Amino acid sequence: QVQVVESGGGLVQAGGSLRLSCAVSGRIFSIDAMGWYRQSPGKQRELVASIAKYGSTDYIDSVKGRFTISRDNAKNTVYLQMNSLKPEDTAVYYCKANIRIVDLPIREYWGQGTQVTVSS
Repeated sequence: QVQVVESGGGLVQAGGSLRLSCAVSGRIFSIDAMGWYRQSPGKQRELVASIAKYGSTDYIDSVKGRFTISRDNAKNTVYLQMNSLKPEDTAVYYCKANIRIVDLPIREYWGQGTQVTVSS
């Protein structure tokens, strides 16, 4: 059984910071790419930031220079440091991990989401 659990969301004023964490647990052989997505009401889920197994990163333009994704492979955890938050960053943030379990093909696992609300 694999679990993907996010934490760290909350309510913050514009200009503030939050740090999201996503921990993966269970009988895992390896974790490849990990990413943070977000979805706000009436909008499609979008990829915010991704990080490959050995650290290369990618961001959507609207968060470049404000958000930083990182991972600790020893802890099977990915982080999203969000600075200079704006009201338009308000959304449910989801973690996704591409996980390989022994003798099974790699597949995507999603967390349950964590709410981030930025007040103006």
